[in-house]
Amino acid sequence: MRIPELPFDLAPEGPAADWSYDGGVLHAAAGPLQDRFAPPSGEDLAKDAPRLLGRPPAGDFQLSARVRVGFAGDFDAGVLYLAVAGDQWAKLCFERSPHRPWVCTVVTRGVSDDANAFEVDGDTCWLRLSRTGRAFACHASADGERWTFVRHFALGTEEEAAAAFVGFLVQSPTGEGCEVSFDRIAFRTEPLKDLRDGS
Repeated sequence: MRIPELPFDLAPEGPAADWSYDGGVLHAAAGPLQDRFAPPSGEDLAKDAPRLLGRPPAGDFQLSARVRVGFAGDFDAGVLYLAVAGDQWAKLCFERSPHRPWVCTVVTRGVSDDANAFEVDGDTCWLRLSRTGRAFACHASADGERWTFVRHFALGTEEEAAAAFVGFLVQSPTGEGCEVSFDRIAFRTEPLKDLRDGS
């Protein structure tokens, strides 16, 4: 799939999600009990979630989108996703976590961690995933202008980080599925000016 806001092609991975793009909006629907998470307990949930990924150009980048989620079950989410190697990946999520929408992150190095950042009013939030040098950064925003720092982390070797795939994921770990849309999608190759204030 090619969408005009991104300078790279996207390809689906994982379960089917009927990815579609129309009028500047990327749509997808997660199916029942779909998730991508490797529990720290070591329990094997044997689940997967639909992803739409591509490899961005070399160097620093900022991928952002406004995410709208049709929340129904706990942990339903729309996600900006990063894949570095087979068992090393990360999620920046707008998620019902539980009962109320939250911005949260998951970083997986064989097993996943899981951290909530802050609560959000409503069903819409802006997310931004950036590569800065060999590291990555997560920010979120209520309006797409003023960004709140969420996380800064390294993942994989320097070579793996430089060859990372990024894109979108939808999930419904405990529910019967949910619909997600991503709009105002933007890709910039400028480095972040200030990691902490999000500029």
